Amino acid sequence: MLSQVAEGENQVHFRMHQFLARENEKPDAMLYVQEGWACRYRLLSDGRRQITALYLPGDYCDPQWALGGVSSQPVVAITNVRALRLPCRIPSHAGFDGRHGFWQALSGTIERQANWLVTLGRKTALERVAHLLLELFERMRQAGLAYGQQCAMPLTQMEIADMTGLTPVHVNRTLQSMRARGLVELQSKWLRIPELPALREVAALTGHDMAG
Repeated sequence: MLSQVAEGENQVHFRMHQFLARENEKPDAMLYVQEGWACRYRLLSDGRRQITALYLPGDYCDPQWALGGVSSQPVVAITNVRALRLPCRIPSHAGFDGRHGFWQALSGTIERQANWLVTLGRKTALERVAHLLLELFERMRQAGLAYGQQCAMPLTQMEIADMTGLTPVHVNRTLQSMRARGLVELQSKWLRIPELPALREVAALTGHDMAG
């Protein structure tokens, strides 16, 4: 699909904290993330935030926009982002491979949302954070951006808290415990997982949890 898009005229850049889409805005294009990280979120009336989706390199942001309607939640850049603008419709012009890639992306998004729901509803703080770090590593690896057992991890502890339903203090304690047990290494916005099976066990994962 992407080979049929003129990158120069359709390429867009967003600065850190810049909106890719605002709430109740009708997007005129989907974005295919090439570099950088972004997130979708919802704010409560008292200012608390829940991050409901992450967009990493290789992701469509947001595949659901192709189904029409407005953006129900804002999307903001966590880092600088480079993306391709794609027609905001189900891509019938791209041939079978393009359509298959789009539907696969939408399916993966739905599966991740289901996994996040189970994690938030039933897992402990340690299991939540371990699951999130494993998901990030696996998605970066699928995008060809993992190097051995490590990948970029630019999330702050506040952002991790907003994804896992924990406080930043609780996230800090959980990460310290994981470091002390040799489960993860976090340094200079890089994540290293020495033993993937050990972290998977801590995260209480099943064979379906990393789908998508």
